[in-house]
Amino acid sequence: MINSGITRRVTLMAAAGVTAAAGLTTAGLLATPAAAAAPKPLRNDELKEALRRAEARHRRLRTGRQSVNGWDMQKAADADGDIVTTSVAGTGLTVRLRSGDTETVLTHVVRRFHYEVDALGVDGEPAPLEGWVAPSAVRDSRRPESNQASGTAVVIRPGSYPPGVPDGFTEAQRLVIRDVLADTEGVVRWGGDDRRPYEGLFYLDAPPGDARLARVAARIRGWGERPGAGAGVVPDVTAPARRRKAARYR
Repeated sequence: MINSGITRRVTLMAAAGVTAAAGLTTAGLLATPAAAAAPKPLRNDELKEALRRAEARHRRLRTGRQSVNGWDMQKAADADGDIVTTSVAGTGLTVRLRSGDTETVLTHVVRRFHYEVDALGVDGEPAPLEGWVAPSAVRDSRRPESNQASGTAVVIRPGSYPPGVPDGFTEAQRLVIRDVLADTEGVVRWGGDDRRPYEGLFYLDAPPGDARLARVAARIRGWGERPGAGAGVVPDVTAPARRRKAARYR
């Protein structure tokens, strides 16, 4: 499935413009004496111009290419598009990802890795995370790492787990990674399971519009609102029930 072309950001801007315009009209009515003539019809030229500028901005960011998981690659981050720099709660780190549900799910993966596999960014560790990269840096859009250019992948310690090199984690660490993937119900895939392993890579394995992504993201956000749930609460990943669940998402 391919993105519709007009981002959610544009739709929200339109809604905000309509709401603001309605508020201005109401304020005008309240300030008008009762004997004044009926208000003139609302002009929406400014709203149309705002939409035109937003759509033009979006076109400038698009490449017309999709990463291997079907999401649009984007030319820049933090440029009023879909790719933003986001904080990873509890780690002191930031990473550039596609905003919304993708951001929620991938930062959850990073947080659990930080808490349960190996702490990231300690003692001045350089570049412990890499998210979005420019499409021009993608050598082969058929490889899973192309998902970085659409903001739907994150690489943990890009200098430590190079593509094609297996066995970078202990068996205990792999158990935790399996458990983390089970949290996402298969929405996130680990590059270590690919034919050419890339053990630092975690990427969205769901196309745009996949209902699983919205469901998993909503559940993760719910964990953040409940004490004793979500990242930071270290589970027993060896428990039989958790092992069985993890085995379903290899």
